[in-house]
Amino acid sequence: MLRIYLTGEVQAERDGNLLRESALGGPQGRFVLAYLVSERKKAVTQAELAEALWPESLPASWPLALSAIISRLRARLATLGLVRSHIIANAFGCYQFSAPSDTWVDLEAAFAGVDAAEGFVTAGNPQAAYGPSLIATTILRRPFLAGDSSPWAEDRRAALADALVRAIDCRVEALAANDEVELALTHAKEAVRMEPYRESGYRRLMRMQVKNGDRGEAVRTYAECKRLLAAELGVAPSGETASLYREIAEP
Repeated sequence: MLRIYLTGEVQAERDGNLLRESALGGPQGRFVLAYLVSERKKAVTQAELAEALWPESLPASWPLALSAIISRLRARLATLGLVRSHIIANAFGCYQFSAPSDTWVDLEAAFAGVDAAEGFVTAGNPQAAYGPSLIATTILRRPFLAGDSSPWAEDRRAALADALVRAIDCRVEALAANDEVELALTHAKEAVRMEPYRESGYRRLMRMQVKNGDRGEAVRTYAECKRLLAAELGVAPSGETASLYREIAEP
């Protein structure tokens, strides 16, 4: 199996052979590999890839520069026993990462984990979300293309941050169902820190605090939610959040 890691250090591994980020040809090689693997379900035009790689201004000889980056990547990937001419296909002015059918990509595994965990929680079986949510949160907490400030990388980070919050939400429910309430509380607080204007995060945290036997802390969480929404957005908590507060404050 070919395993590709796009979070943390960008790497590829196959049959015990590891291709490290340092062998990819610098930041440009790392970026191109991450882009092509992320978009591997479609062919990417050379112009699209070049504009993502050089968002400020295309080099005068960008086709040659891009071709050199691709050639270097093919050569490095060939050290894993992959067919050089096939792993990054080139036709009609397009590139496409063409990996073996059993290829595993960490971000694809993370998104699959989020989807599976949410499905279990929605179906009323949060304990089954334990494993998928753990896989997703573990992967999504790693940095993506650290140091790269390109618009494409920033957009991907935003999508990954959103997926991480979804994974953490499921993790909270799974941990609570497994009676790991203290750890569930830690995760619920993390989700609120990541998205401080999202009321569902406060509601989940309040429920965990009540489950932990601390209604007073849940009341204070509601007060903080109410204060923040009023100060920053000029709105009051939703009816759902207010109803949960009343349920907690007036048992």
